[in-house]
Amino acid sequence: MSQQEDSFDLKKIAVPAFGPSLFYGLSNGAILPVIALTARDLGASVATASLIAALIGIGSLFSNIPSALLTERYGEKYAMTGAALLSVVGLLMVITLPSLWVLAIAMLMQGVAQSVFQLARQSYMIEIVPLQYRARALSTLGGTTRIGTFIGPFAGAALIHFIGLDGAYWVALAAMLGAGLIAFTAPDIEPRAVHSQAAARTSIGQVARSHWRVYLTLGVGVMLISALRASRQVVIPLWADHLGLEPATTSLIYGLVAAVDMSVFYPAGKVMDQRGRLWVALPCTLLMGLSLMTIPLTGGALSFILVSLFLGFGNGIGSGIVMTLGADASPPGARTQFLGIWRLMSDLGTSGGPVLLSGLTALASLGMGSFGVGLLGLVAAAVFWKWLPARSHTPAKAG
Repeated sequence: MSQQEDSFDLKKIAVPAFGPSLFYGLSNGAILPVIALTARDLGASVATASLIAALIGIGSLFSNIPSALLTERYGEKYAMTGAALLSVVGLLMVITLPSLWVLAIAMLMQGVAQSVFQLARQSYMIEIVPLQYRARALSTLGGTTRIGTFIGPFAGAALIHFIGLDGAYWVALAAMLGAGLIAFTAPDIEPRAVHSQAAARTSIGQVARSHWRVYLTLGVGVMLISALRASRQVVIPLWADHLGLEPATTSLIYGLVAAVDMSVFYPAGKVMDQRGRLWVALPCTLLMGLSLMTIPLTGGALSFILVSLFLGFGNGIGSGIVMTLGADASPPGARTQFLGIWRLMSDLGTSGGPVLLSGLTALASLGMGSFGVGLLGLVAAAVFWKWLPARSHTPAKAG
């Protein structure tokens, strides 16, 4: 163990490392519940409103590779600051120029900002945190974002009560200004001349070719985790409606699941650091998969709540798992390029999970859709069992 690793204290970097993520999550949480409502107020149909709400994910999906290039060129600190400013400009556009087209463009801007911000934040953490603390740091990074996302709707609702839907966007704007300010004032990463020279010679295509085995094994695993996570957000409210539960009850269940989700991220990260990544990857995928497969068997509120809590627990212990596995597999000389492709695969899972759920539901039923998506958890567990070593921090080699 080096002297740096021995003296490292995660608490000492808490504000510059986790502060931006907390504020970023708060910003996202404030606007997500009201995007579709804003679109409807501006005259959009239900389908159009849904599409506009989905533009954040679409913007993020198509920005992952450019985000990697921007972060590599300008550095993590300035990339995060720029992403925060882009988000602020988009939010100001929504507030001052009420129009469907402006709202759509602004949501695409939020997606681009999300991609840049999250990739730069992950890259920053990888560089400043010693390997032995990596999973705890990245799990906490994911956990603080979730805490912010949980608080955001309540903060937005408080201001909406006084000034209408614009209140949510003002809360989001203030939060992103806070995220950008903390990111900008964070200490610079020490220059990495060797890494920078290597990165300058490495293209996205070269990284994809040299690490294709990692992408086609562990990359597929994280894609499936992302599909499970996105699908659970659709299944819970739809199955609650299927059971005839009141909207208030559904919201309460959501809150309980979120509370369980947020409570276990640090212990899970500690297990990954001390016992190995597989000790979290397996229970995370198995719990989410089996829970989604079990939801169709629930016939009342109590059984549904219990299964939903297991689903939240499985997702919670997986906080940071996608970032951690990406960090482990990324080459020091081309880290941001590797992570750009890694995030692209994760976002493809996030987009594809609900689409698969929708297709299976249309062909059979919601119960069969949930069961079918749950099977992805078993496939993901098999992938990790086969290709993720039980204790190693470097899970796979380049092709």
